[in-house]
Amino acid sequence: MDSQLFLGVDGGQSSTTAVIGDPTGRVLGTGVSGPCNHVGAGDGRQKFLSAMQECLAAACQEAGLDPLRVRFASACLGFSGGPADKQALVEETISAARLFVTTDAWIALNGATAGKPGIVVIAGTGSIAFGRNSRGQTARVGGWGYVFGDEGGAFDIVRQALRAALRAEEGWGPATALRKTLLDAAGGTSINEVLHSFYTSEFPRDRIAALAPEVDQAAVAGDTVARAILDGAALQLAGLAHAVRGRLFLPAETVPTAYIGGVFRSSVLREDFRRRISSGPALHPPAIGALIEAYRAVNLKPSLVLASLF
Repeated sequence: MDSQLFLGVDGGQSSTTAVIGDPTGRVLGTGVSGPCNHVGAGDGRQKFLSAMQECLAAACQEAGLDPLRVRFASACLGFSGGPADKQALVEETISAARLFVTTDAWIALNGATAGKPGIVVIAGTGSIAFGRNSRGQTARVGGWGYVFGDEGGAFDIVRQALRAALRAEEGWGPATALRKTLLDAAGGTSINEVLHSFYTSEFPRDRIAALAPEVDQAAVAGDTVARAILDGAALQLAGLAHAVRGRLFLPAETVPTAYIGGVFRSSVLREDFRRRISSGPALHPPAIGALIEAYRAVNLKPSLVLASLF
């Protein structure tokens, strides 16, 4: 056992990452496994435990530790979908003197601003903005899920592209290269056929969202409809940040604002977003944000020495 070790975990919709650090902030080991967000669905409990055990074992192996014997001075774990259904399972898996289970937005902000007050806009499959001010007050905007929200996220971008392609195919919208793009990507003979295939289990939400780069490529190639979709997404994401700012900060305050998530790989969207709100990329990934929170729980503020993975 070792009480001088610290653990940060980012549990997301696509992967789970564990990071182990020592008291000086040196990252000793990292481990990555599959997603662990859907605890309540089918065999979700076992998938969650397997993902947690796998990423922890990999991080311990890199750090030269025994995962069955290691005990952490402090551990922070942030999860997509929140902590409510995961706390008990985490306690089965992690041995720690201090254990904090929270949301993925919390650790994303911690990583984005290196633990300082500010705002982070997260846009992957879905979207959300989260902020914390110097008084410790927090606010979140968005994150309503793909049915009722997630504006500016990858799934929403593809949904808008499909709508545009359907309008073009039916003759009540402008012509767009997105029609051929989606037909090629989904292997359909008509956009109506693609629409119906998107309702089947063959195209889960993450597979649909994975088509967002195709929209970006169309925009870069000059398709005005695709460009308008990305501009609209940037506007929505900037709106999330502005709303958080208005709830937490005074108008004259300088507020560090960062962005993170696969959607921002689009230079078209990213630059449009930055024109609307002064921002920059996250300083550290969410797993490091969780590690920062683990240090903060015991009043440590080390300078992080990041592993090559980051």
